[in-house]
Amino acid sequence: MKRRAFLAATAALSFTAQSSWAGSTKAKKPLRLLILGGTRFIGLHMAEYALARGHSLTFFNRGRTKTDRLPQIERILGDRNGQLEGLANRSWDAVIDNSGYVPRHVTLTGELLKARANRYLFVSSISAYASLATPNDEQSPVAPLEDPSTEAVDGSTYGPLKAACEVAAERSFGAARTIVLRPGLIVGPEDNTDRFTYWPARAARGGDMLAPGNPSDPIQVIDGRDLAMFAIHTLEQQLSGTFNVVSAPGQFTMGRLIDASIAAASTFGKPVQPAKPIWRSAEFLQQQNVAPWSDMPVWVPPVGDGAGFAATRTDRARRAGLTIRPLDSTARDTLAWHLQRPAKEQQELKAGLSADRETTVLAAKG
Repeated sequence: MKRRAFLAATAALSFTAQSSWAGSTKAKKPLRLLILGGTRFIGLHMAEYALARGHSLTFFNRGRTKTDRLPQIERILGDRNGQLEGLANRSWDAVIDNSGYVPRHVTLTGELLKARANRYLFVSSISAYASLATPNDEQSPVAPLEDPSTEAVDGSTYGPLKAACEVAAERSFGAARTIVLRPGLIVGPEDNTDRFTYWPARAARGGDMLAPGNPSDPIQVIDGRDLAMFAIHTLEQQLSGTFNVVSAPGQFTMGRLIDASIAAASTFGKPVQPAKPIWRSAEFLQQQNVAPWSDMPVWVPPVGDGAGFAATRTDRARRAGLTIRPLDSTARDTLAWHLQRPAKEQQELKAGLSADRETTVLAAKG
């Protein structure tokens, strides 16, 4: 039995270690793409998929992160905070901006590149919306910045700053040449925020596992690889406009995520004692000071100010070609990636409850 589990785990690891883009067809017209950033999470997925489609790429960044990944890509060293000389006297078919958080930086690159590129794709967020109490579509109001001069990115300014960045991008390139993607929670391999990773990693530990709310509570996520595919697709098709890029409302639930995480753990022969979800209500968790999103990642109670959080409308993106892979695939591949991380990163997740804290909460009466 142990040998079969080991062989299953080895096979799974071998499978996920292969390129996610093996067998991808080539684009009809190769593009010259500039990625502002490119060496973290979604930038890596976008770059790998673009290469698989036959496009040529240039990274513009400070050269500090994962410099050994994708060595075949041209790199221009610089800094968005004004050190843009390396971008002068060059041209590209499109710019992908997945590292813009303050409008001043987007304006600097937008104004420099508007005559040197045909399109500007900006990765924003559904946090840009003014309210998450009701479902949003692309026409819903966005959040204003209380202090337009601020460049401090925190929980209260992140969304409004993203909305201001969208305006800056369109101001430079014009509506017809600007693409704005508003993803929800981006998940999958390479995501070191651990917000999604917590669940398959927790399932791999086994035993009684605290689960928030109800199994039917809706969640919305997007695998970083699906976001990458859609981003490159919009550039190949020369689209424009704003797209909510996340799973469809009602497509995924918290119960489905827990099930997918437990199934992923079993794929790798983990654990000895399978995880057993113990569901606790939002009211109970609040009494125990267990916070949605940080202590119980991915999940927000579907009431009050968060009633529309997992109900963002995605019709426009789906009509334009957005596809969402099954949660089982994302959970399995995320766990495979997680199990290959350094031991310290596996043991000290950035999101979710510690083992001791979880045990205390599960033992509490309520």
